[in-house]
Amino acid sequence: MKIKKLWCALLTVVYLNSSLLPVYANTTEQLKAAEQEKTSVENQLQNASNHLSGLTNKKKELENYLLDLNNQLSSLSKSLEEVQIQASQKGQELDRLKASLERAKEDEERQYEDMKLRIQYMYEQSGASYVEILLASEDFVDFLNKADAINEISRYDREKLKDYKKTKEMIAKKEKEVEKEKEEIDLLAQEKTKKQEEIEAVVLKTDEKITEYKSQITDAEAKTSAYLANLEKQKKNIVNLKQRAENEAAAQAAAIKLAEEAARVSQKANKEKTSQEKPSQSSGAVKEETVAISQVHQQTEPIAVETPPAQEKSVEAETGTQEGTYLGKFKLTAYCGCAKCCGTANKPTASGLMPTSGHTVAMAGVPFGTKLKINGVVYTVEDRGTPYGHADIFMDTHQQALQFGLQYADVYQVN
Repeated sequence: MKIKKLWCALLTVVYLNSSLLPVYANTTEQLKAAEQEKTSVENQLQNASNHLSGLTNKKKELENYLLDLNNQLSSLSKSLEEVQIQASQKGQELDRLKASLERAKEDEERQYEDMKLRIQYMYEQSGASYVEILLASEDFVDFLNKADAINEISRYDREKLKDYKKTKEMIAKKEKEVEKEKEEIDLLAQEKTKKQEEIEAVVLKTDEKITEYKSQITDAEAKTSAYLANLEKQKKNIVNLKQRAENEAAAQAAAIKLAEEAARVSQKANKEKTSQEKPSQSSGAVKEETVAISQVHQQTEPIAVETPPAQEKSVEAETGTQEGTYLGKFKLTAYCGCAKCCGTANKPTASGLMPTSGHTVAMAGVPFGTKLKINGVVYTVEDRGTPYGHADIFMDTHQQALQFGLQYADVYQVN
């Protein structure tokens, strides 16, 4: 019967080892895929960061350009005001010149009319010509005086007419110059006004472009934040997968060691069974086998292949898959959320979630969220505190946890 138990334990260990190999390989593949996904997210984040940086630089360039345009507008507005002032001054000067020209024309016409009146008066009053006036002189001196008077009057009239004519020509010339200057100033004002309108149109388009870049920057920042959050998620996933892989590797190594030890003990038992030693010696060998098996269980407690008293189970039952993936017969205990069990009352589990009765179970060696079916109830691994092979079930009260005590049960991993 003891040999049968030994072989049963050996087959159980072999089965556990074979079931752990694909699980560990699957975790390794998941870890590899997660690292590839992390690299992809890092590349996406880098591209998004570069795009965001480019948009920010373009927005800054446009803002500087807009500032330069506003400075040009300000300078152009001041220059346009000065030109408009010059145009107004030239217009006023032109008005004055026109008024002066009109007065000069009036003076010329008045002088001409005065001269005609003097001549007419002389003829009407004297009834004689200048020659008769000269011939009527009393003596030569009187003749010269009359001749000088007549000559002076004529010279005065000629000079006056000449001056008025010259003044009129000068005013007319100045009027043309001022008109030309005013036309040039008006043309300059038109050019500056047109330039101002063009710059204002560019300012409007630049401002619209800046607004567009601001919208694109907001979208790029949102994408960058999403990539950062995804990257943090991938990092946490990789940490969990690495921990899971390490736990599975440790469990696999422990199972291999247990299998080797069980095989050694089995070989030793077979040799002693076939030997022709005395009964006393055989009894001692059986006792030594029992101690060896006990030592094996003590060294590999996380695997929990030990079958508790009065709860033996056949190998065929242990490898059944109707309930899920069979993990073995695990040690079961219970705990609650009080300070005696957890150190601090009502604190969250290691996974960050609050424990729930009939749902939460604590055990190392598997990732958080692993579903375990125990005594027909499906629990979720959300806490640590016990090694692999020892499931600690959460209860509502400390009294319930004490009443549960220490048990053993078949444990299945539910997909």
